[in-house]
Amino acid sequence: MTFFASCGKGLEYLLVDELQALGCRAATAAVAGAQASGGLVEAERAVLWSRLASRVLWPLARFDCADADALYAGARALDWATHVPPGATIAVDAHVAGNGLTHARYAAQRVKDAVVDQLREAHGWRPDVDTEAADVRLHLVVRKGVATLSVDLGGGPLHRRGWRARQGEAPLKETVAAAVLLRGGWPALYAQGGGLLDPMCGSGTLVIEAALWAADVAPGLQRGGGRPPTRWRGFDRAAWDALCAEARARAEAGLVALRPCLHGSDRDPQAIAQARANAEAAGVAAAIDWQVRDVTDLMPPPEAVGLAASNPPYDIRLAADPVLYRALGDALRRAVPAWRASLLCGDDALAHATGLRARKRYVVHNGPLACSLIVCDPVAPPARTAAAAARPLPDGAQMVANRLRKNLERLARWRAREGVDCFRAYDADIPEYAAAIDVYTAEEGATWLHVQEYAAPAEIPQALAERRLKELLLAAREVFALPREQVAVKTRRTGKGGAKYGRFDHRGQRLWVREGAARLQVNLFDYLDTGLFLDHRPLRARIAAEARGLRFLNLFCYTGAATVQAALGGAAQTTSVDLSATYLEWLAGNLQGNDLAGPAHRLVQADVLAWLAADRGRYDLIFCDPPTFSNSKRAADFDVQRDHVRLLQAALDRLAPGGVLYFSNNFRRFRLQADALSGAAIEDISAATIPPDFARNPRIHRAWRIRRGG
Repeated sequence: MTFFASCGKGLEYLLVDELQALGCRAATAAVAGAQASGGLVEAERAVLWSRLASRVLWPLARFDCADADALYAGARALDWATHVPPGATIAVDAHVAGNGLTHARYAAQRVKDAVVDQLREAHGWRPDVDTEAADVRLHLVVRKGVATLSVDLGGGPLHRRGWRARQGEAPLKETVAAAVLLRGGWPALYAQGGGLLDPMCGSGTLVIEAALWAADVAPGLQRGGGRPPTRWRGFDRAAWDALCAEARARAEAGLVALRPCLHGSDRDPQAIAQARANAEAAGVAAAIDWQVRDVTDLMPPPEAVGLAASNPPYDIRLAADPVLYRALGDALRRAVPAWRASLLCGDDALAHATGLRARKRYVVHNGPLACSLIVCDPVAPPARTAAAAARPLPDGAQMVANRLRKNLERLARWRAREGVDCFRAYDADIPEYAAAIDVYTAEEGATWLHVQEYAAPAEIPQALAERRLKELLLAAREVFALPREQVAVKTRRTGKGGAKYGRFDHRGQRLWVREGAARLQVNLFDYLDTGLFLDHRPLRARIAAEARGLRFLNLFCYTGAATVQAALGGAAQTTSVDLSATYLEWLAGNLQGNDLAGPAHRLVQADVLAWLAADRGRYDLIFCDPPTFSNSKRAADFDVQRDHVRLLQAALDRLAPGGVLYFSNNFRRFRLQADALSGAAIEDISAATIPPDFARNPRIHRAWRIRRGG
């Protein structure tokens, strides 16, 4: 089965890794959650052990749902006696999107009515409703005219661990606290003998969550007072009891071995009193040192290594003060300079106010608030010597820096007018410094660079090419004020068969970026290409502008940026074809990230030419951007110059009357054989599809607008 685990936005990829570690055969990130493949035991294990999931939803039914009547009929079609035992209470949570149903509370009411009516008429009894502590909690999602009805296996929000006796004014959700600790590497640091410090601990959420994690206490073990989380009849009680017995044994051993290495402080005595009460309820009070202390009086803990984790005040309830954030940064530099820090700040500006140099930044939602999570490792890097700080850039690096600044100034007005966040800033403008520098601005505001070295002429010594690349990187980091960790470099190496790109990093790190209305994922480090061809930005904008109400086909779809733009432009349906499962999974994530997942958007893993020969659909708008050459083991070899006539004729055969085919490729020596295309009307639109940031290299691609003859 495939079940859904929801989570706060920004935690999706952490949740995917966690679900796989908990035994799920596969997991795929979605918006605010993950789709997981596994049995009921794996789902129940997630209820008990997931530190990141908000709910675990086991699907009962999926049906078309155009309106409230269809919702009622679909829900009533289930035999609810197989799900709800006599005497049990129920509750329904609903989320709806689309035109047929617009009110979540009304949709929940219709599902409740369907359950009650079906049970009363078929079996002569009806369940009562208990919105706070239902025996069986149902969950409804209606999106794009399709309803998914699930049972909430956890019986409610999983961030409630069961130990919180008292809380402050704006408590941090335990699931978000777990993400802060995980991003900071807490489990590994504890295993290395490290400690934990929260100098603004409030009611103690981060410190207590860290203690329970270190003690190997399952986050769901204290939830519900030992009772099963649901009375749903499909729940595997025997498996649950076995999971809980194992968890209790692990917790007993872990609590005995828990080191007293956790430190929480706050200037508010009432907050510390709440934290102490919560730690007592959680069973970890003996391992935590609580202190009433202002952050400016922070004392160094005894541990040599560790994690400083904190959630400084922000939002309208707890006024965000940059001065307080600066005080936190100064205190951590003074007290724990060699430690790691993981800080959940109100936004990028407040994160910047700490004065700490972040190695990584993430956007994490704490409830409805989008926060900036920064990880600093170490808190205070060794200071550069005065001589090093004053050392000017080498002459070559200075030339590149000057050209970069000039390019940024030239592009600034265009970028502001068009809202461009990802662009090419340098393209071998100085021929000796032969590389392309692309800028990617992540959704949370952090800047990243993607640098691709071009092959040096054969007469250029390898050592000289390497020195020039180092100077170019010095210039780029100086101009953009970025650490090495935020610069992805693809270097050329000479070997058998000529110059090729060397090995890539494998971070598994994807960033969300914006292109117009679209949210798109890029991966700057793991592959040669990033998942977004920046030079096709105008062509994707043209597709978005023309797609409303049309059937869109994307051939060699790659990660589907054009599909997302067509869908956001109002395409009635989209079909995307590629041979790569990796790219199609990437595209699925892009669709979900724009709330576009559903049957209207079809993904097809197939060889494009073979699929076109077999398909009988009609499409009003087609985009075809094939590779120059492909020699996949699963398909016949493809050469764009040799095979483009056959490809375009097959695509034109699928084009509806009045439809448009956009064809593009980046083979520099490509020649379009227009005469062979059965009288098709062909217009070369290459010049109109080259954006200003690629003006130095107008041969980056060629593009044509093609209609069927007659």
